[in-house]
Amino acid sequence: MKKQVLSTIPLFDERCKKAKELLIENGYEIIEYQGDTVMTSEEIKAAGSGICAAIVGCEAWDEELYEACPELKVLARFGVGVDCIDLEGARRHGIKVCNARGMNCKAVGEATVMFALASLRNLVELTDTTKEGKWIRYTGRTLGGKTYGLVGFGAVARYVAKLLQSFGVEKILAYDVYQDQEAAKDLGVTFTDMDTLLKSSDVISLHIPGTAETRGLIGEREISLMKRQAVLINAARGCVVDEKALYHGLKEGKIAAAALDVFEDEPVKADNPLLKLKNLICMPHQAADTYETFESVAYFDAEVILDVMNGKEPRNWLNP
Repeated sequence: MKKQVLSTIPLFDERCKKAKELLIENGYEIIEYQGDTVMTSEEIKAAGSGICAAIVGCEAWDEELYEACPELKVLARFGVGVDCIDLEGARRHGIKVCNARGMNCKAVGEATVMFALASLRNLVELTDTTKEGKWIRYTGRTLGGKTYGLVGFGAVARYVAKLLQSFGVEKILAYDVYQDQEAAKDLGVTFTDMDTLLKSSDVISLHIPGTAETRGLIGEREISLMKRQAVLINAARGCVVDEKALYHGLKEGKIAAAALDVFEDEPVKADNPLLKLKNLICMPHQAADTYETFESVAYFDAEVILDVMNGKEPRNWLNP
């Protein structure tokens, strides 16, 4: 019987052909998720009790699932964030967890700048009203001459900084616990404290992991420090932003606009009050979702699985 690999990624067959071919060539059978949202624990249990590996998305992996999949040896994260994975529990069960760190930075970086431009020009509302036969005028703003704030200075934030060079921004500020001064100098970025960044920036984008320390990092106090014309972009994790505080900040005009790729609860519920605001634009956690990224990340994950199953130490191993 062939060893089984579970993919919880929708449309894996269509978007990850090279990865699928690599695994099949090496004698593995792939169980593919047939849904289009986030695979549930019950669906995983039903599909994969005999799996030895999994390419995983944003679904939760915990003690219950580890016990339900006794043959599991490796979880290859289809992306970077692992806040949905119990790393210590996986280690206890002998499961190696790896991520695709840095491999989606171009896609997420481009999406971040897209969010900034669309927010500054009110693109979504103007599109909707024009399609309705209206001719509403809106005076937007340019990125040129503005101060841009990066919360976090990892691979995505650095790529955003690189892209911003073409827009003639006046200043790029960054806040990070770990300061890579050499990279900042190369990209024309100045490190500063969080409060100064919030007070000074016209556009602020978040690029930090979702952890106990970063939960609710952007709340009522932080929003009160921002400029009234500021745009806030969350391309990180939903838990980083207090959604109630953001709603009141947008509703009361404390900041001009926000763009979210992520939410505290995903999939986002239809009755989330943020979705009713005209000065918020959003996507369903898809900033990294391009065909190019899917192909490269899936292939990396397939290689990680083969390394683990062949007794080699995998790249980006997070829970040794």
